[in-house]
Amino acid sequence: MPLDLSRLTQFDTPTICNAIELFEVRPRTEGYMDARIRACFPEMPPIAGYASTATMRCAFPKRSGDVYGSLDEQVARFSELPGPPVVVYQDLDDPCVAATFGEIMCTTYQAFGAVGLITSGAARDVDQVRKIGFAAFSNGAICSHGYSHIVDLHRAVRVGGITVHPGDLIHADANGVTTIPMEIAADLADVAAEYVLAEAILLGYLRNGTAESKAFAEARRAMMDEFATLARRIRTKSAGA
Repeated sequence: MPLDLSRLTQFDTPTICNAIELFEVRPRTEGYMDARIRACFPEMPPIAGYASTATMRCAFPKRSGDVYGSLDEQVARFSELPGPPVVVYQDLDDPCVAATFGEIMCTTYQAFGAVGLITSGAARDVDQVRKIGFAAFSNGAICSHGYSHIVDLHRAVRVGGITVHPGDLIHADANGVTTIPMEIAADLADVAAEYVLAEAILLGYLRNGTAESKAFAEARRAMMDEFATLARRIRTKSAGA
């Protein structure tokens, strides 16, 4: 049964990361991109999709063909993914010398079903890409595309300090980008919902306008107890699987 990604996009990326931690399937410092990768359009809602990976160079001309020569093959290979693509580029130039993407590329990706783009390189045409509502994440903006050309498709890439493989499940929003381990993906939305309810115990108390240290401690303890109960239930389910 296909994964319902719309349920995952009901939550922000920090909540998704919090929920992943409860499964204890990876260290808490792994699986998410570092601060070099920032949302170009922080106002846009969360996205979730499957990595369509590529590498890019902009510092010198492609040996043959045109700048967009590999774009045809790239969008054709979207069909290899189990759901909506998120294009993930590793810029091979160090430092990056030109933009990885612009209006034409993002419009193309969107037309073929992609929900966003992430690059270790730079953005351009940011106003035009914002207008089409296409989520993008980069390390900044550069006005020229230089000699931009795709080098490889569907290979493991390094972006924002992590390795992303073709088909990896990705969640991203204004707070950053994380991968989601596939073995927990089907249960993650339910756990995230319960996590939010647990947080609401403390947040509800703090927002009632009568903060007092003893009551705060009690509300915080109640929240932590809910987290612990949720984590135990997850571990018990995993052990019985």
